Amino acid sequence: MKKTLLLSLAFAGATLFASGNTFNMSLTQDSIIEGKTLKAGDYKVSFENGTAVIKQGKETIEVPAREETESNKFSSTSLMYQNDGKLSEVRFGGTHTKIVFEGASSMNSGQ
Repeated sequence: MKKTLLLSLAFAGATLFASGNTFNMSLTQDSIIEGKTLKAGDYKVSFENGTAVIKQGKETIEVPAREETESNKFSSTSLMYQNDGKLSEVRFGGTHTKIVFEGASSMNSGQ
């Protein structure tokens, strides 16, 4: 019994550690990031070595990005678009983390 409980706790800890840098993002409209079109839907986003890895099912795209930390937590996940409709930034609710896509300059509206 102790062995099963210990293995369960170890697995849960490993799962939490592995998903520490993975966030969820829902697009309510088709969006363009770095010239790549993402269909509306739910995605998982992680950040690795200057690259945002965006996954939906079996499809994965990688785009240049930078991860930034704000002093205050974001109350909800919000998407920031440029005037031309390109997705430039994602702020993840409940965290201090945002991902800014490289090439993004001025932002105009949030979602």
